[in-house]
Amino acid sequence: MDIMKSIKETGIVPVVVLSDAADAVPLADALADGGIRCAEVTLRTSAGLEAIRRICMERPEMLTGAGTVMTVEQAEACVQAGARFIVTPGLNEPVMEYCIENDIPVFPGCMDTYAIEKAIAAGLRTVKFFPAEPAGGLAMLKALAGPYSDLFFMPTGGINASNLAEYTAFDRIIAVGGSWMCRAELIEKGDFAEIRRLSAEAVSIVRAVRAGKHDEAGEGA
Repeated sequence: MDIMKSIKETGIVPVVVLSDAADAVPLADALADGGIRCAEVTLRTSAGLEAIRRICMERPEMLTGAGTVMTVEQAEACVQAGARFIVTPGLNEPVMEYCIENDIPVFPGCMDTYAIEKAIAAGLRTVKFFPAEPAGGLAMLKALAGPYSDLFFMPTGGINASNLAEYTAFDRIIAVGGSWMCRAELIEKGDFAEIRRLSAEAVSIVRAVRAGKHDEAGEGA
């Protein structure tokens, strides 16, 4: 499976923070039932690695990646647990190089031209724009995208249902990352029905935007 293609088709990458690995599979089911079959499970908690392992073992059809990866040792452990892609908060060169050398898709966090050019020099063509909203939002992202015509982005940070359509409409974005559909409080109280609803809503927004762009292209043909 082409992981980049799969992420682009989904259009949304939930950023998952779990305090209890027992919630991992129910959460994956709720996301999938809502139409999202991809997730970035972060290492922000001690449950992260085990959560990745459980989802990959019990729901192998879910495209599961690891986020908040900050060392090569963490990256190795996540890949051994089944993670299919790696996401870093910033431009972590050792982790980026490890992933490139081992043919593992990696999304390094970039919020300026210095980091972007480092990623491009390493051979990457897709980076994470983080933190998206605090760093200037879509206007900043478009400004950064201008000089780098063959670079694509996965913005994360401050994005939710209210601005998802705006980000999705920019054709240099392959997918939008966010945690609004799987917020910690929803997971902790076991409200997987709400997670499923929010996931379905997000999928609906992405599909509507993409359908509209397709219609516009057809009218102009």
